[in-house]
Order: sequence, then C-alpha cells, then structure tokens
Amino acid sequence: MPRQLDLTALRSFAAVADSGGVTRAALQLNLTQSAVSMQLKRLEESLGLALLNRSARTIALTAQGEQLLAYARRLLALNDEAWGRLTHPAFEGTLDFGVPHDIIFPHVPVVLQRFAAEYPRVKLQLHSLYTSGLREMLARGEMDIILTTESSVDPGGETLRREALVWAGAPGGQAWRARPLRFASCAHCVFKRPALEALEAAGIPWEIAVEIDLDGGDRRHGRGRPRGQRADGKRRAVTLRAGAPWRRAAAAAGPPGQHVHCPGAPRGARRAAGGVPATVLRRGGKPRGGVS
Repeated sequence: MPRQLDLTALRSFAAVADSGGVTRAALQLNLTQSAVSMQLKRLEESLGLALLNRSARTIALTAQGEQLLAYARRLLALNDEAWGRLTHPAFEGTLDFGVPHDIIFPHVPVVLQRFAAEYPRVKLQLHSLYTSGLREMLARGEMDIILTTESSVDPGGETLRREALVWAGAPGGQAWRARPLRFASCAHCVFKRPALEALEAAGIPWEIAVEIDLDGGDRRHGRGRPRGQRADGKRRAVTLRAGAPWRRAAAAAGPPGQHVHCPGAPRGARRAAGGVPATVLRRGGKPRGGVS
C-alpha cells in the first residue's frame, strides 16, 4: 500500500533546511520549536531515514535529506499553486472567447486544455466565427477576448505573429496555370481583396471558383486553388482582443499571423482577473513554469 508524505512535516523540513535551524524555522512558520522538532522526527520515522545531521554546530542535511528536499520543494510548490488556483476569488466566472474556424487547430485546443487546468473556476466559452463578425461582437460587448487574422492591428490589439500571404494549391496541381485563374476563398475573408488586387496588378485574369459563406454554406462554381508567387508582399497577422480594460493584452504563441485585442468593458458578474486568457495564450498553452 502506498505511503503518503505529510505536507506539513515537509514544510517544516524545508524551512529548517532554508533557515539553517529549528528555532528560525519555527519563527518563520509561527510554530513552537518543539512542534517543528516533532514534525521532523515524525518525518524521519515514517521514511526510516536520517534526514538531518545534528552532530555539527548547525543543522546540516544528510544525503537522503538533500534528495528529499528537492522533492519537498516541488510538492509544496504544486500544493500552493493548486490551493491558490482553487480558492482565489478573482479567477471565477465565464469568458466568451472567439476564434475563426481556420486557426482553431492545432493551437487553440492546447490553450483551452491548459487554461482549464490552471483556472478550473473560469468557464471559457469558445465561439467560432469570421474575423469581422467577431470584432462586431466584441464591440457590442458579446465577446471578452478574440483571436483573429487581420492585415493590420488597430488600437487595443497586439500582433502575436506575422506571416506573408502565399498562394496555395494541390501538390502537382495545374489549376494555377488556368486563365482565367480559378480563385477560392471565404466570403468574409479579410485577405480576399488584397489577393485579388495582386492578381489584377500582375495582369492575371481570375474568376471565383469557390466562395464559402460561413453563414449560409458555400457558393460553389467548381474547385481550384491557385499556386505560385506571393500575392503582393503584404503580411497577415493574427490578433487577440479582450473586451475589458482591466485585462491587459498579452502576446501569445499560436498559429501564424495573429493579433491580440483588449478593448471594451466587463459584462455581468464576471470576475476573471486581468489578462487571464491572454496570459495563457501568450504561452501558447505551455504550462506555467514548465510544470506538466
């Protein structure tokens, strides 16, 4: 049957190791000297090991004590983090998070998983819509934070990453040779106009082959996606916007070309503290402090 380490005794043990003595450790922990000594004795008896060398003028750790101290620090840090996350009143409520469908994978699920682990009392509602629709919802106070793809960032937003627009097509495909060039895009794509302007500037005739309307299916005139040179040297960016002045925008690791935006005001009884979702996005879903 697995044995369990006493966190209270581990805290006393770590305090003694850090302070160099039982008396100073007792003062730090607001305990009596005898209480700390008893906890240390109980810890040694439970492990069947000598953790402290008491023969010297100052208390020193044995080899086994040094090894246990490393585990004790990790256990205590994890305990304190979990306690703080689960009991801190600032991190609770509901947040509406908007992301266009084409940049949800592969990064956003990882971010959501880590967010749920770090802030279990905050309910994050994911909404998928095109960028212009998300911006309108944010302006109306229907979103708290949005992650978008845009050609530039305006006040209140922060660019996370920029990436050049390129033409894309099937490997070995010949659609890019056709004239007029058959063009595919979403009806609300903010990069549609720059791409068409690039074709016109290059003197390449074009026609709409597929236009997907996220509100009402797709308008299909055939299939084909052009492949070739960069559109016009312009770059797209992904933006994160959070709708509350008490949430500071933060950079995030994620799919190429993203911005963060944080204007607006909190809605209802939401109490999530400043920058919570943006902070997790900044780390791209990576755990705080490298703890997995």
